[in-house]
Amino acid sequence: MQRKMAFGVGEYYHLYSRGVEKRDVFLDAHDRERFMRLLYIANGERSFEYRNIQDKPLGAIDRGDALAAIGAYVLMPNHFHLLVRETREGGITKYLRGLLTGYSSYFNKRHNRVGSLFQSRFKAEHVDRDEYLRYLFAYIHLNPIKLLEPKWKEVGIQNLERAEVFLCSYQYSSYAEYGGPSSVPREEVAILSPEVFPEYFAKRKEFDSFVREWLDYKTD
Repeated sequence: MQRKMAFGVGEYYHLYSRGVEKRDVFLDAHDRERFMRLLYIANGERSFEYRNIQDKPLGAIDRGDALAAIGAYVLMPNHFHLLVRETREGGITKYLRGLLTGYSSYFNKRHNRVGSLFQSRFKAEHVDRDEYLRYLFAYIHLNPIKLLEPKWKEVGIQNLERAEVFLCSYQYSSYAEYGGPSSVPREEVAILSPEVFPEYFAKRKEFDSFVREWLDYKTD
């Protein structure tokens, strides 16, 4: 089935995909780390046999020119979110196809299963307003709080201090690049391209700024 929305070069998009039947697609740290490496490796014009590069740090892998720019990401147990910018025609489609195919093949082999891992094709929303881009920037980074406070989106964050500590320790999002500890692993930084996003993507932000932006958008 052909996607109704066409991606445009220079435009921003919120991409996400959930496990088939809402099943978990990341079962342990090994799964999450594999997906995060593929976030970088699949985002390039060159193809690889993963076994040939599995021991290399991301910075040592020549993937060629990037297919799209990533501004934010988060992995949750049964889904993921990406905030991306189309930087070359057809880049997002090629990138997500390689990412999901590569990860699904790995997951099925490792966990001895067959069939589709994700629900149909990935979902995409065009982000055509700056306030919506800001909201998604905050929303994606706050997403893991659901693991700590399942109803936070409906009733708000009950313990801001505990939530901030939790996000700082959550390794499977881009939060550390923007608002977490000042020391960011090289591999995590390599996934992102904040320089092609608005200026506020390139600045470190306090936790309460993420919360405030999310609340401001929800109450407008």
